Amino acid sequence: MTLHPTGGDPDRFGTEAFYASLGRAFVAMCAVVPFLFLVEALDQGLGFGLDVAAGIIPHRIQGLDGVFFSPFLHHGFDHLYSNSIPLILLGTFVLAAGVRRFLWSTLVIILVSGLGVWFTGSPDSVVVGASGVIFGYLGLLLTRGIVERSWWNFAVVLLVGLLYGWQLLGILPTDERISWQGHLFGLLGGVVAAVLFRRRRPYDPYGEYRVESTLTS
Repeated sequence: MTLHPTGGDPDRFGTEAFYASLGRAFVAMCAVVPFLFLVEALDQGLGFGLDVAAGIIPHRIQGLDGVFFSPFLHHGFDHLYSNSIPLILLGTFVLAAGVRRFLWSTLVIILVSGLGVWFTGSPDSVVVGASGVIFGYLGLLLTRGIVERSWWNFAVVLLVGLLYGWQLLGILPTDERISWQGHLFGLLGGVVAAVLFRRRRPYDPYGEYRVESTLTS
């Protein structure tokens, strides 16, 4: 696919397609949060039974399915509130780069984060929450700005760094109630996803950009 620099490239800052893509991504991510609140309301109605049934229980086979389900569960509404805004903001930037890349990247982050928790976490714990995915999106955006050499991605990196750079402390074992393993492996999963699904943009001497991607959006 070839796109003119001033054409409707949704990845090129300033185009109508870019703003439309960003707007659609924001609306979609805002729609995810009410779903998570519904899940949490159901969980509390069941006496937090979903957390135990579908959370990650490290080193135990019966807790392995939590790798896929735990990002949709939270231990209380306070936990969910704290994750909602960064999930919407970071998810919007990731989703705006393409639906397929977003879905595959999210899957990689969930797998790396969840399996990392399952292998290294305490077997006496049950781990739930979307923070592993949030750290994954953070790692993806930081890495994407480097591997794709995009001014837009570098601007996103700067914004993310100013808003959430302090959260990188979450990859350290500072609080036994917080799964630092999920944060750390989520961040690494984001780095892996950014490399696997990177978009290459070699410049065409005839004045066009040839957009090549390992996974089209």
